[in-house]
Amino acid sequence: MTAEPLASDDALAHVPLGRDHPEIRDAVRAICVKYPGAYWRNLEDTGGYASGFVKELTDAGFLSALIPEAFGGSGLPLRVGGVILEEIHASGCEGATCHAQMYMMHMLVRHGNAAQKQKYLPGIATGDIRFQSFGVSEPTTGSNTLELKTTAARDGDHYIVNGQKIWTSRALHSDLMTLLVRTTPLDKVKRRTDGLSILLVNIKDSVGKGMTIRPIEMMVNHNTTEIFYDNLRVPAENLVGEEGKGFRYILDGMNSERILVAHESVGDARFFIDKAVAYAKERVVFKRPIGQNQGIQFPLARAYSEYRAADLMVRAGAALFQAGRNCGEEANLARLQSSEAAWNAAEACMQTHGGFGFAREYDVERKWRAARVQRIAPISTNLVLAYIGHGVLGLPKSY
Repeated sequence: MTAEPLASDDALAHVPLGRDHPEIRDAVRAICVKYPGAYWRNLEDTGGYASGFVKELTDAGFLSALIPEAFGGSGLPLRVGGVILEEIHASGCEGATCHAQMYMMHMLVRHGNAAQKQKYLPGIATGDIRFQSFGVSEPTTGSNTLELKTTAARDGDHYIVNGQKIWTSRALHSDLMTLLVRTTPLDKVKRRTDGLSILLVNIKDSVGKGMTIRPIEMMVNHNTTEIFYDNLRVPAENLVGEEGKGFRYILDGMNSERILVAHESVGDARFFIDKAVAYAKERVVFKRPIGQNQGIQFPLARAYSEYRAADLMVRAGAALFQAGRNCGEEANLARLQSSEAAWNAAEACMQTHGGFGFAREYDVERKWRAARVQRIAPISTNLVLAYIGHGVLGLPKSY
């Protein structure tokens, strides 16, 4: 396969592995070019949601890429979903507006029953059902998922849900939500990982009937919310898989989530490097382009090397996931390395631009802020390191 440039800059054109799925990459970028920085800056000003952008991706079939063909999708591997998100970010756009649908899809496809797949997947593929909301985090437990307080008690053919979730992004722009709840109290299970279950929640049918959604203002425009559940009735038929086995399904979904979001960080690293290299060539100070100075060159060269290493790990994680093999180590390493690569590239890009990096019209500061979030969500850097320390290196567990 002939190697393609990272973006428009010839300095980054040599990529020995080549750009896989070139037709998909080109098609995604053709959509993204219609949504320049001004579009995203306006959404930040208004707190709006990228409805037009998401609709165009949906209509082009990109958001249904991972849905099996039998249900209206393309049945493509996880790597393709990652490539789509990578190109979105490399183009300066934001995959957070739509990425949840991709990583939740595997959970529904792998663990949902036939009736659930038939009921929801065709509508998700066409965009008639917006599936962008994932309720896991809680204000009192944070990353300690096994201690979550939101409960679901069986009452005939329904579950009665009570509790609170936070950082539930796009709940106001979704029709369907994946919700993690405790169906058996923690003190009544043999293992802490037991007793958690996953419910599919129809948001439109729930708001005002036991569900209250409140937006949270943030440093970045992620359209995130906190949600309160007060005796919300959810049909028992919306239980995904077996009751009490939800944590296993969540782990499976988290591996795909981390791999997909790692692709976004790889795309961000490309964006920052391209942007900085182009600026360093054209910006003249002291009668010479600033890119001639090693103080500019070295941080960008290091950022490029980190990007390349992260890209390799992301590819490895996606390949193992698709093969159905254990990929926890690779998924976490991909998330760690890509988020670090994106942040370091962001810092190098900001420093290269100097004062102009703070000017909104350059879009450096917007992407710089978003890159910082990646080191905290969907998983904190420290939690990844703790996983590697205990789960991979065999050191005593720290928590």
